[in-house]
Amino acid sequence: MNQKKLFGLIGYPLTHSFSKKYFTEKFEKEGITDCSYELFPIEDINQFPHLISEYSSLGGLSVTIPYKEKIIPYLTELDETAKAVGAVNCIKIKRSVGQGDESNLKLIGYNTDVFGFKQSIKPFLESHHQRALILGTGGASKAVAYVLKEIGIDCYFVSRNKHHDSGTNIFLYEEINEYVINAFHLIINTTPIGMFPNVNEVPEIPFEFITDKHLLYDLVYNPTETNFLKHGKEKGAICINGLSMLYLQAEKTWEIWNEG
Repeated sequence: MNQKKLFGLIGYPLTHSFSKKYFTEKFEKEGITDCSYELFPIEDINQFPHLISEYSSLGGLSVTIPYKEKIIPYLTELDETAKAVGAVNCIKIKRSVGQGDESNLKLIGYNTDVFGFKQSIKPFLESHHQRALILGTGGASKAVAYVLKEIGIDCYFVSRNKHHDSGTNIFLYEEINEYVINAFHLIINTTPIGMFPNVNEVPEIPFEFITDKHLLYDLVYNPTETNFLKHGKEKGAICINGLSMLYLQAEKTWEIWNEG
C-alpha cells in the first residue's frame, strides 16, 4: 500500500491555523484520498532540517509567522518572485525517486502571498489609492509591498522601530498623524495585531482621520472583522479582511505542490 503524501504548515504558534481545516476539507470534497495535511509547530527554525529528515513523505510545506524570511537559508533554491520579495510562504519538496540521502533533496521556495494579495485587492483599487501605508515589516509586508510597487503604488512602512532592512520609507507609529493619514488613502495591516485570541488589540494609528476615501485591508482573517476594520468602517472606509487572500494563496500553493 502506497504511503500517503504529506503536506503541512510550519510556524509558531499554530494554535488557530486555517490551513489544516482548509486542506482537510478540500481533500474530502475533491475525493483526494492519498494526501494528508498536518501542523508542525516548531519553536526554533533550527528544527527545520530534522523535520524534513523525519518525514520522508513530505511533499510540500506552507510557511507562516515567524519564519517567512528565516526559512530562506535552509532552501535549495527560490523562484524569481520569492527571490525578489525576500520572503517564502510555500516550499515544494522534491526527492529523487528511489534515493533516500539528502543530496537528492531539493527544497524550492515560492511566495504565493503575492498572488493572493494581488488578486484580492485589485477590484478595490481606485485612482486616489496612489500611496500605501503598510503596518509591519515582516515577511507578509514584503509580499504586499512587492505587489503594490508592481502596480505603481508608493509604499511606506510603519514600525515600532527603524532598525530593520525595509529601506528608508519608514514611519514610527508615534509619527502617524492627521497629515500622514490624509496623504495615504490605502492602509494595510500585515501584523498579527487583533488576531484571535487578542481580538481587542488594534494598531496604534489615529483612526479619527480616516475618511470614506480610505481603503483598509487587514491580512488578519480571524476574526473576520478586526477592530482595525471596525474603526475604518465607522469612518466610511472600504474594509477588506485577509480571507480571500488566504483562499487564493492556498490554491496557488496546492497548484505548485502538484506541478511536475
